[in-house]
Amino acid sequence: MSNIISSNRPGGGIKWHWPSIHPEGRKFLLIAGIVTLCFWLLGWEIVGWLMLGVTLWVGAFFRDPVRVTPAGSDVIIAPADGLVTQIAEVPPPPEISGPDGLGAAPMLRVSIFMSVFDVHINRTPVAGTLRKLVYIPGKFLNADLDKASEENERQHFVVERTDGVRIGFTQIAGLVARRIMPFVTMGNELTTGQRVGLIRFGSRVDVYLPAGTTPQVLLGQRTLAGETVVARIGVAETIDGIGQ
Repeated sequence: MSNIISSNRPGGGIKWHWPSIHPEGRKFLLIAGIVTLCFWLLGWEIVGWLMLGVTLWVGAFFRDPVRVTPAGSDVIIAPADGLVTQIAEVPPPPEISGPDGLGAAPMLRVSIFMSVFDVHINRTPVAGTLRKLVYIPGKFLNADLDKASEENERQHFVVERTDGVRIGFTQIAGLVARRIMPFVTMGNELTTGQRVGLIRFGSRVDVYLPAGTTPQVLLGQRTLAGETVVARIGVAETIDGIGQ
C-alpha cells in the first residue's frame, strides 16, 4: 500500500481526462464537422474520411489541457509547448526595451518552436502586472528562423513582478499562423501559468531572461506551457544534457 507524500488535490485523486476544447476553437471545429457531414451526405466517402481527419486535427489543435504549475518565488515557467530551438544573447526587442520595459542591455533569449501538433494556448512565465502588451503586424516567415523575431507578426508581453523584476516574452506567428489572439489586457494582474493568448496555427514563443539568470532547459528539449521550469531568477548555473 502506497502513501501519498504530497498532492495538490484533496485526497490525492489524480485521473487522466480528455482535454477540453478552447472556446476560440469551437467554431472551427463546428465548421470542419459540418463540412465533413456534407461530404458524407453527398456520398463522397473518400473526401469525407479526409475531412474527418481534418476535423479531429482541429479539435486536437485547440485542446486546452489542465496544467500543474510549480510554485516558487524564483521560477520562470515555459510559456509554450514545443521544442527549444535556440538559446542566444540578443538585445531586447525595441518595442519593449528602454527604462519602462526590459532595458537596453543584451539578454538571454530562449526560443520555443510550436509545431501544428502542439498545444497552442500560451501562458505567462511569472506572476505580476502586465506592463506592456504590444502587437505588431508583419510577415509569416518560418517561425524557426532567427529573423522571424523582427519581421513576423508578433505580440510582446512585459510582466513586472512584485519585486520589480520584469520578464518579457513574445508570441511570433509562423508560416501557417495568421492570427495572434490575446486573452489579457495591459494592467491585468497575472498568476504564474495563467493563459494569456493563442496563436493559430504553428508558431514560436521567445522568453527574455533577466540579468544573472541562465536557462535550465537545453536545446532540443521539449517544454510544457505552465509546467516546465525554463529558469530560476538569479540562478546562473550551466547545465548539460545527453540526447538519447
